[in-house]
Amino acid sequence: MNIVFDFGGVLFHWQPSEFMARLVPDRAHPPAALQALVSEFFQGYGGDWAAFDRGTIEPGPLAEAIAQRTGLAVPVVREVIDGVARELRPMPGTVALLRRLHAAGYALYFLSNMPAPYAQHLESNHDFLGLFRDGVYSSRVQLIKPEPEIFAHALKAFGIEAEHTLFIDDMAYNADAARAAGWQAVHFQDPAQCERELVGRGLLPAAA
Repeated sequence: MNIVFDFGGVLFHWQPSEFMARLVPDRAHPPAALQALVSEFFQGYGGDWAAFDRGTIEPGPLAEAIAQRTGLAVPVVREVIDGVARELRPMPGTVALLRRLHAAGYALYFLSNMPAPYAQHLESNHDFLGLFRDGVYSSRVQLIKPEPEIFAHALKAFGIEAEHTLFIDDMAYNADAARAAGWQAVHFQDPAQCERELVGRGLLPAAA
C-alpha cells in the first residue's frame, strides 16, 4: 500500500480561526464576526486563495484583493499571509504515525494544496519531510485538490496505482475526490482517529 498525506490540518497544525483571532484581535468578537472574517479572508480555499494555492497569484496582488474584500488594511493582510508559514507547526501525533509507517516499510508520499512560499518554508525547516519518497505541492503543478487532474498527476509523478494508494486528508471533499479517482481514503479528524483507521485497515498493529 502507498500512503499519501495531506499537510495542512493533517501533518501540520492549521486552525485558521484561532490564528486570525491572534493576528486580528479587533475582529475576533463576537465569534460569528471572527468566522465571517475567516470565511471572507480564505474564501473556503476557493477564489483568489485557491489561485494562491495554484501558484497563479503572488502575495502582493492577493493582499490587495483580500484587503478590498474584507476591509482590512493591506499591511495587516500581508502580516496574516506571511504568518501562515510559521503557523504550520508539526502535529506530533501525526509525525509519530508517519515515522511508524516509514519504519514499517510503506511507500510514503504527500499531496498538498500549498502556496509556493509556504512549501519552501516547510522544506527548509522540517527534516522529517525526508521520510517521503516524493510529493506534489499544488503551486508547483498549477493544479489543486479536489480537481481530478491533480490526483492523476500525482499517480503519474509517483509511479503508483490508484487501487494500491491510501490518501489521508482533513477535508471530506478531498477524501471524496480521491475515492472518485479510484484511491482509498481516510478523512482525517485527529491523530488518534487516523491511527484507529490505519489499524482497522491492517496497516499498523494495534498499540500495546
